[in-house]
Amino acid sequence: MDYMTLKEASEKWGVTPRWINYYCAASRIPGAIKMGTVWLIPKNAKKPIDGRTKIARSNRDGKQDNID
Repeated sequence: MDYMTLKEASEKWGVTPRWINYYCAASRIPGAIKMGTVWLIPKNAKKPIDGRTKIARSNRDGKQDNID
């Protein structure tokens, strides 16, 4: 299996390396492994959904949030 680094994943997904580190530490990226101090992320991994937005919450829950 081919892997990418935090920096490569952050460029691919358009987020900071710190967010990728958080996703890995929280087990939100399936197949990510830690080798010493470096996270290795599968090249075919999908970006985890960011649940901080209304659209992401509705997609995660399968329903629309009614926030007025």
